[in-house]
Amino acid sequence: MTVLPEIPEHGGQVELVMRAFPEAPEPFIDLSTGISPYPYPFGKLQQTDLVRLPEQGEEERLIDAAMQAYGVQSPKLVVAGPGTQLLISLLPYVLKSRQVIVLGPTYSGHATAWRNAGSDVHTVSEIERFREETARPGRVGILCNPNNPDGRRHDPLALLALAERCERVGSHLIIDEAYADFENHISVTSYLPHPALSVLRSFGKTYGLPGVRLGFLLTAETLAERMRSMLGAWAVGTAAITIGCKALNDREWLDQQKMKLVCDMQRFLILCRKMDISVVGHTSLFALARSNEALDLWSHLCKQGIVTRSFSERLTDIRFGLPRSEAGWQRLEHAFKTWRP
Repeated sequence: MTVLPEIPEHGGQVELVMRAFPEAPEPFIDLSTGISPYPYPFGKLQQTDLVRLPEQGEEERLIDAAMQAYGVQSPKLVVAGPGTQLLISLLPYVLKSRQVIVLGPTYSGHATAWRNAGSDVHTVSEIERFREETARPGRVGILCNPNNPDGRRHDPLALLALAERCERVGSHLIIDEAYADFENHISVTSYLPHPALSVLRSFGKTYGLPGVRLGFLLTAETLAERMRSMLGAWAVGTAAITIGCKALNDREWLDQQKMKLVCDMQRFLILCRKMDISVVGHTSLFALARSNEALDLWSHLCKQGIVTRSFSERLTDIRFGLPRSEAGWQRLEHAFKTWRP
């Protein structure tokens, strides 16, 4: 029987996972996150980006770039923060609801943030029950679109209808669109401003630069002002602003990545079919496989120096990101073949 070592709550932390597999070959390949394998080529940073605080005009240019990239109507609706994780952690203090409904299973950071703030958090798995529970007075409902880890998608018009119901009863809908940049016709950002709707967008996942620590909250003006007050001055560093402005304005690069990722995901899905591995859902950046042998596969891949995402609460699930290089693909394919020779 395969026994999991201590697994981090989120993807990444490869060195921590691989302590349990000291004989594994290096370099390790990290497929445990849903971060794009293609980092944006921002060029060289200037020393001035690291030795000074950002100017107001630079912060405004970042907000304008995000406004255009995400299709919202006003810069007053956009809040920039040092990664969406911090924005998620602060939202309970901006919205201040005691009853929170999460559509799961999903990214655990949402439930953790609200529980840490003292809220009662309930996770439901069916969308109809989620709609019913969220549209009760004083509630906050949270879902990811597309969902992490299973890629489940929700119709934007249906989400708008739920936001309308929330507005009538004084509840609020938070939609985490961390993986929406590479998906078509899924975002609700064009419906903003809406008094009962907030949207989170991730920069690091899309542009393959999680270390930049940059994310955005798109919401009604009054809520945006509250979040800015929570973050305080200089929430985003000068280097992140420089990189963010350049990347968010480069739509041609983003479109090129969409095509590359479609091809990469098809390659992965074909590989899984050859190996009789069942994929139950995917986005452009990750795929979720389900099997009674998932634990054995996860352990086998670790022994080959390949880290994927296992879930201690759902031992039949294993999530795969995409390799960064042809060498990475070759190692993954070899590892699959040696698991089922």
